[in-house]
Amino acid sequence: MKIEVLRKSLLATNERAAEENRSLFDRHGTVAVNLMGGAGCGKTSLLESIIPQLRPRWSVGVLEGDIATTRDAERIAALGVPVVQILTEGGCHLTASLVQHALERMPLEGMDILFIENVGNPICPANFDLGEHHRVAVLSVTEGDDKPLKYPYLFKVADLVVVSKADLLSATDFDVEEASRRIRTFDPCKPIMVTSARTFGMTDLVAEWFEARIPGYCADAVDQRELATTLPAEVWFG
Repeated sequence: MKIEVLRKSLLATNERAAEENRSLFDRHGTVAVNLMGGAGCGKTSLLESIIPQLRPRWSVGVLEGDIATTRDAERIAALGVPVVQILTEGGCHLTASLVQHALERMPLEGMDILFIENVGNPICPANFDLGEHHRVAVLSVTEGDDKPLKYPYLFKVADLVVVSKADLLSATDFDVEEASRRIRTFDPCKPIMVTSARTFGMTDLVAEWFEARIPGYCADAVDQRELATTLPAEVWFG
């Protein structure tokens, strides 16, 4: 009984901090994205690919969550965008309170989009609201197409699923159709994009998906590719 009371107390504390974070983002007109996935799935590489596409038009910032080291933050800093490293010191996920403290060092004024790269873990991060507006799950082809069965909640709560490292498809047994079918048991309209950060042009759609969610975004015409990401029959490559 005491354990359950403690658990509820911890979750309630996290929820309060998450709501405070969300209010802060809203006041600044900043869209926050929680990027989740297992260790080595390609989250940082994805950011390295899409941030240069967004930067000419939008102000971008990154919070980097890791158990130890600042290596990923250094990679992002090389792109010329504000980045704050969050070290969990053994914790397997970010919490809203950790994000809250990091935001004290992040210049949100005028920032259009903030990426929060969570700790490399396909289980715990999906259970904790950070105050983000969107959740994105990254699944690499090297992890296997059975991961949506093993870690269902990650894919259930994601607004977008990015299948990464498509350049290695021929070297793996990953079945895109099977993985997509498993992901869409949670939501038949779940947008899924197959990408490769190493292949020119194969992250363009992901960058456009993020761009379309930035407050103030305006397109001269409806982009049929963007529209199609909501259709259940489609899996988009690139």
